[in-house]
Amino acid sequence: MFIGEYHHTIDGKNRLTIPSPFRQQLNQSKNEFIITRGLDKSLYLYPFSELENLEQGLKKLSTTQSDTRAFLRLFSSKAHIVQLDNQGRIVLPQFLKDLSGIKEKVAIIGALNKIEIWAEKEWDKYYQSKQAIFEELSEKIVDLGI
Repeated sequence: MFIGEYHHTIDGKNRLTIPSPFRQQLNQSKNEFIITRGLDKSLYLYPFSELENLEQGLKKLSTTQSDTRAFLRLFSSKAHIVQLDNQGRIVLPQFLKDLSGIKEKVAIIGALNKIEIWAEKEWDKYYQSKQAIFEELSEKIVDLGI
């Protein structure tokens, strides 16, 4: 489970250091992960083990529905394998940086089963807008039986 918020800077070679607490939880035997477009202008970084769980759920979706096909295409077409180097860094593909508006400063967010990578300013805006309705969101989640 990934939790917490960290702030880092991308270097001139598009390398991003993954926070140590997250690296300790990742599958160290492979050091390979999937990064893809996320929601709300973020990027999602999945360990392979979690991607396999996600894949099983996505395979159950009906591809006869246009919206499902579109989502699967948009989600998977931008997916890219990245590898953790000896310093705990990954290289962010330029096309994903462009999609998410990432320039230099990033927020790295633990989102339970995945890591989210945000342009720091986008994360700050998102957090500020949602923080005000946190209690309302909590009530809706509780109503779902969680």
